[in-house]
Amino acid sequence: MDKILVSSQHEGEIQITNDGATILRSIHVDNPAAKVLVDISKTQDNEVGDGTTSVCVLAGELLREAEKLVQKGIHPQNIIAGWREAYRVAAAALEGSAKDNSSNPEAFRKDLVNIARTTLSSKVLAHHRDFFSELAVSAVLRLKKNLNLENIHMIKKTGATLKDSYLESGFILEKKIGVGQPKRLEKAKILIANTPMDTDKIKIFSARGYADSTAQVAAIEQAERDKMFAKCQKIVDHGINCFINRQLIYNIPEQFFADRGIMAIEHADFDGIERLAAVLGGEIVSTFDYPDSVKLGTCDLIEEIMIGEDKVIRFSGVPAGEACTVVLRGASSHILEEAERSLHDALCVLVSTVKETRVVLGGGCSEMIMAKAIDELVSKTPGKKALAQEAFARALRQIPTIIASNGGYDSSELLTQLRAAHYSGKTTAGLDMKQGSVGDMAELGVFESYRVKSQVLISAVEAAEQILRVDQIFRSAPRKRDEDQRNH
Repeated sequence: MDKILVSSQHEGEIQITNDGATILRSIHVDNPAAKVLVDISKTQDNEVGDGTTSVCVLAGELLREAEKLVQKGIHPQNIIAGWREAYRVAAAALEGSAKDNSSNPEAFRKDLVNIARTTLSSKVLAHHRDFFSELAVSAVLRLKKNLNLENIHMIKKTGATLKDSYLESGFILEKKIGVGQPKRLEKAKILIANTPMDTDKIKIFSARGYADSTAQVAAIEQAERDKMFAKCQKIVDHGINCFINRQLIYNIPEQFFADRGIMAIEHADFDGIERLAAVLGGEIVSTFDYPDSVKLGTCDLIEEIMIGEDKVIRFSGVPAGEACTVVLRGASSHILEEAERSLHDALCVLVSTVKETRVVLGGGCSEMIMAKAIDELVSKTPGKKALAQEAFARALRQIPTIIASNGGYDSSELLTQLRAAHYSGKTTAGLDMKQGSVGDMAELGVFESYRVKSQVLISAVEAAEQILRVDQIFRSAPRKRDEDQRNH
């Protein structure tokens, strides 16, 4: 289910999301142990982009089981020792169940589409997961060997429906071209800058100027204009036909560029201009005295296009040929923001899968495989460590239990059926959330990234172990305030 996050700083600002990292990042957490879970969720998000909720759920279940064992008199060190052995067996079982189809491009693309579908199934894009899975896979495969997500730009435009979103080759900048300047350029040579273009305005700080007449004021203004004209001429001397500036471009330089047929784009935000410089193959400059040492950006075509009711600028035929833009359409800004988060998670998972090409089965299948392997270890382990290992297996089985509950089904019934299926040799059995039954995950195409699953396992175990080692919390006393002597 989704959550509505209401901002305490910006009145009326809300977020609607079910993304674990977004929720935990937004809420204020005072409990020190809870902050550890927030940290592992952020780490999971930064490392692989998905599994942020799973890692917190698994860590929480491990701690719940550990609490029961501690209440029975089992020392935390014995629990941790049992967990470590259970983790090694679980990690080996997970690795053993992984498959790698990277040698077959067609099968590997199918794996990527299935992983994207699984990732999007729990998000706002679930009803259009087939459409967005293909879109995400197409965008990632364009990157080829340069797996830099900066080359995939996402813009959000309200209007139409989510299914009207599309993938645009090239780069789209949400800005407007200057007045009276060309709206279309072929074979563009582009200078990308971060420089003030407003020195035609008189700016004298912390000083006073005296003039005896309006003629003297006019002379000062003319000197400022001449200074700006000289700066604009240095820019033109670079041999460009397009100038993009992070800061504003005021009227006089805008007219100067228009008279010379140069396209000028102002106020490109910092993130946008950094990404644009990388895509166009240029560098951001702030001085213009040495044109020969400046690396200009290039592209085949710059043109102004309409998306919905807004004008944007499209750069086609860029040097970074893998660059593309995902245009998201939707009914409201809240839907678009959540759609962007969901699609970003899918893109991160796909990039991780392209780097680590192994895949595992989803739908609770991988957790049951690991739990079964731990059960076999328990039967051979004497002492109290066996109790900790049993607890580890129970915590893993809580993942499919929660999946069933979230689907609105009888979790106890489905979990027992799933466990029986695995013990009868059906190693690909998992939860079919469409039918509310146990199904074959390989036939249904429910796959997950091996890297995501393994990262969830190791992060949850390490966080739970760290918290379990704590037996006391110390808080620093607030500093004692000295009595104000002025009152005496």
